[in-house]
Amino acid sequence: MPPGSRKVAITGVALADCGRVDGTTPYALHAQAARRALADAGLDRGLVDGLASAGTGTLAPAEIAEYVGLRPTWVDSTSVGGSTWEVMAAHAADAIAAGHANAVLLVYGSTARADIKEGRRTGTLSFGARGPLQFEVPYGHTLIAKYAMAARRHMIEHGTTVEQLAQVAVQARANAALNPEAMFRDPITVDDVLAGPMIADPFTKLHCCIRSDGGAAVLLVAEEYVRDCRTAPVWVLGTGEYVSHVSMSEWPDFTVSPAAVSGRLAFERAGVRPEEIELAEIYDAFTYMTLVTLEDLGFCGKGEGGSFVEKGRLTVEGGDLPVNTDGGGLSAQHPGMRGLFLLVEAVRQLRGEAGARQVTRRDGSAPGLAVASGTGGWFCSSGTVVLGR
Repeated sequence: MPPGSRKVAITGVALADCGRVDGTTPYALHAQAARRALADAGLDRGLVDGLASAGTGTLAPAEIAEYVGLRPTWVDSTSVGGSTWEVMAAHAADAIAAGHANAVLLVYGSTARADIKEGRRTGTLSFGARGPLQFEVPYGHTLIAKYAMAARRHMIEHGTTVEQLAQVAVQARANAALNPEAMFRDPITVDDVLAGPMIADPFTKLHCCIRSDGGAAVLLVAEEYVRDCRTAPVWVLGTGEYVSHVSMSEWPDFTVSPAAVSGRLAFERAGVRPEEIELAEIYDAFTYMTLVTLEDLGFCGKGEGGSFVEKGRLTVEGGDLPVNTDGGGLSAQHPGMRGLFLLVEAVRQLRGEAGARQVTRRDGSAPGLAVASGTGGWFCSSGTVVLGR
């Protein structure tokens, strides 16, 4: 085939053990997720000639490749926080389409919760105070404070209420209740969210993602390998990536996330309109992330996110745009850079393999189009991937 002409599919997805996972290492979780994803696809490890990983060790992905027994001829270690995996998926799809790789494994593992529990220094390291951050760190401007400040700006400019933000957490938990793998499944109410301990105004505890252990893996392959796989392909239709800022002073508008650019690019390249999407997996380290990303992906107008989410639209049961169908980072799992979990859940939904939380069309069939959009840093970067079966 001419370079750039090959279609690209995701044929293997898997989670490692997630939630409370003591007595293991991030490397073991990488290996567990990788084995499960390859088994899911039904492809031999020897066919994998590309590897993408970040967040572990000093020589990722070389260390991970060695640990899982791969010798890739194409690698990617792009690290842009939570959006890393959507950006890596875009790079992998481009490489496969161009003939630079045939099968690329994206893999991640983290013991973020266990590190805190055991008092390991790695569990509480900051982003540091070098480079541009040196101008904000002395004032105690933490990551969560940056998100909280952005949320407050949206509330001031558009009248968004804390109750509307709380609805994001409530509906994520409703979806998690259907997911046996979710870390927290008990129902919560808006009042529960509002009554929690204040973390960074306007965020109480339940506005914030959980901290868990876990891992995930996704295998992308060229179209000619699809016939050898045991699973139905989910095609990568379009991708987009964008880097906005690091310093808050360089962020032009706190009410616009980088998904406004990455989403537009992904939809244009896929030839798909937002209104055609049947479910969305959105990075949700905080409730505001979900709300503003919904706006910037075009599911509602700017400033309309609050009224959009308060109508119960995000739930699997009864929602017209199910979002974070596994419960998201707010309830299911969040072991650090969670973007890879978005792709796993989107693929499972498109295959019709999501069990009690399965999104269905009116005729009972599985959905045909999904979007996964990851955010990194404090709205510093975004990667968006449109998927279809």
